[in-house]
Amino acid sequence: MTIEYIRYRIAEPERRAAFEKAYTAAAEQLDAAPECLGYDLAHGVEEPERYILRIEWTSVEDHLKGFRGGPLFGPFLASVRPYIDDIEEMKHYTPTAVTSVRR
Repeated sequence: MTIEYIRYRIAEPERRAAFEKAYTAAAEQLDAAPECLGYDLAHGVEEPERYILRIEWTSVEDHLKGFRGGPLFGPFLASVRPYIDDIEEMKHYTPTAVTSVRR
């Protein structure tokens, strides 16, 4: 498993509700993708212009070649395209053994 983190900065308050609505639509594609194991979108409390999207993928290759190369990526991208320039970071990470026992 690999985890993709995408950090967004949506500076204009009036765009934030539309951003969340766009990801609600995009989530349908993630839910349908066998390569996607789960996801969540978090909204900054201290810095409300910040969002972090966390997506669990079966692997980096499955994400880049499977999902991005498959039929679900087009509709996913169409939903979030207006926010591409708001991305500050988009990287894959590998989980470590340090994790909560409460999960």
